[in-house]
Amino acid sequence: MTTISVLGSGSVEFGRSLVADLLTSPQIAGARLVLHDIDPERLDTSYRIAQATAASVGSDSVVEATAELGDALDGADYVVNQINVGGFAATRLDFEIPHRHGVRQTISDTLGIGGIFRGLRTIPVVLGIAAEMQRRCPDAWLLNYTNPMTMVPWAVYETFPRANVVGICHSVRDTQILLADIVGVPEQEIAFLTAGVNHQAFVLRFEHDGRDLYPRLREIVDGNPALQQKVKFEIFRRLGYVPTESSEHGAEYVPWFLPHLDMVERHAIPVGAYLGWFQEGLDEYDEIRRRLDAGEDVTVEPGQELATSFIEALEGGPPRVLPGNLRNDGLIDNLLDGACVEVPCLVDRNGVQPTHLGSLPPQLAAVNRAFLNVSELVVRAALDGSRENVYHAAMLDPSTAATLTLDAIVALCDEMIAAHGAALPAGVREQ
Repeated sequence: MTTISVLGSGSVEFGRSLVADLLTSPQIAGARLVLHDIDPERLDTSYRIAQATAASVGSDSVVEATAELGDALDGADYVVNQINVGGFAATRLDFEIPHRHGVRQTISDTLGIGGIFRGLRTIPVVLGIAAEMQRRCPDAWLLNYTNPMTMVPWAVYETFPRANVVGICHSVRDTQILLADIVGVPEQEIAFLTAGVNHQAFVLRFEHDGRDLYPRLREIVDGNPALQQKVKFEIFRRLGYVPTESSEHGAEYVPWFLPHLDMVERHAIPVGAYLGWFQEGLDEYDEIRRRLDAGEDVTVEPGQELATSFIEALEGGPPRVLPGNLRNDGLIDNLLDGACVEVPCLVDRNGVQPTHLGSLPPQLAAVNRAFLNVSELVVRAALDGSRENVYHAAMLDPSTAATLTLDAIVALCDEMIAAHGAALPAGVREQ
């Protein structure tokens, strides 16, 4: 029996649709699904939803729930990680403190000062999970949804070189769907090649029947003011290739937008938007609890989650080419060796086999390297307990560096370290 453990099963964003996917997948029918969350109420909620969904679809999978990490990992074949260390309270700090220092952010979970501190509090927890996996399920795959995506798998394979870890994210798939819709060509008929780093990969190949679709896209963008307003397509106009992340998120990774109020206004960038979205998720969770307690229907439709696609292919279903975040062992020649990069992977019963791409166009590699500079320093800060590397990461973060002086960056980091306290590695907390 295949055992799939879902960590952070109470997640509003991923948990419910993932469980519905797993319960309805013919390739993994009869699996043992183990739900884990450190919040007892959220664990209970996810378990009750899973039971209701399993009953409604007639699934023969076994659903269990446990608050003990070790029990969740015992005998696991796949571990899906979707935890959010610190929850809403920590996320609020990631926004409110930088805001007082004049730093604008939109989502703050991948790069920027918020992404740096999310990485610092997340990496130790995920390393604890990986260590427990080494003891209880050493051959299992760790499928990581948790951001900062580039930093988390990087820290795992740096610490446990033999770990089977891959980061999974919908941004490549969603961008390909968006571009197909814009040019009016069915997605399945388009040849895509997308690579770089997570949330800042670029669509390198965009063709239909051997014809480059980029000229058509440029023509459409040039005639569409609404598309021109999007950061995503402004970067396309300037660099020649479409990046994968949304305009709201992508604006945080470069110095050209958020530090400049006129650019924020021109591109309608929703500063601080994530706090509102997070609150909406909490409100949705409360409504789900109310419906459960009232005996109302709470079953969930499958959501075509990438974790399910990976597991199906690894379990012997049809082979698939899926975007994965893995160690750069010669996959992209002009990005840092050993960094975590996002490339197409052939996934089948033999494992996750990444594509070797050669070199990115130089302007794209340069932008990615700035992203990886910050990520590497955060990984080193977390693994080595180095407060100095926290400063260095913030000093090199594109948006933060374009906003603050060096003294102001250090002061911001010190306030963030004090606020997050025990959630951070001990060496980082020490002066």
